[in-house]
Amino acid sequence: METITTIFEWLGYPATIIAIGAGIYAVILWIRGITPVLIRLGNGLAKRKIAIFATGETLRSLEALLHDCKLFNKTNIIPIGSVGDIGKAEKASVYLLNWSDFHEHVEEILRLKKDHTPLIVHAPPGAIPQDQMTKLANARNVAVCNFRGRLLNDLVTGMITTSY
Repeated sequence: METITTIFEWLGYPATIIAIGAGIYAVILWIRGITPVLIRLGNGLAKRKIAIFATGETLRSLEALLHDCKLFNKTNIIPIGSVGDIGKAEKASVYLLNWSDFHEHVEEILRLKKDHTPLIVHAPPGAIPQDQMTKLANARNVAVCNFRGRLLNDLVTGMITTSY
């Protein structure tokens, strides 16, 4: 019986070393996977400028939404309240477009937008005609959302998935 106990002891040491090594390797892989996402999110929330294409009360409402969630700094929000202000969006690295206010100028905004700049289009369900939806679908990093809660999610996702 003593021999069997000794054999199990000797087999237990390598098994323990393998288990500890596998655990350390899993932690290293997890850190390597999550660190770039956290860095991108942190840089995005701290540094990236968001251009909001909306007019009047909608512009104020969207600005308040972004400010009230306490994720976005008020100084990083660039309000684009008229067609003449569209050029101010060049400084922004994320675009938020209210469809109702700027649907006639989508082509101009898409031309201004760089490939790595996310564009989130906020529109009521069914408001975007199929031909315009096709144009939006063919552009890179464009998301269409119908709800304000989804809007915040799309902004954060856009910041994580695109480079700064």
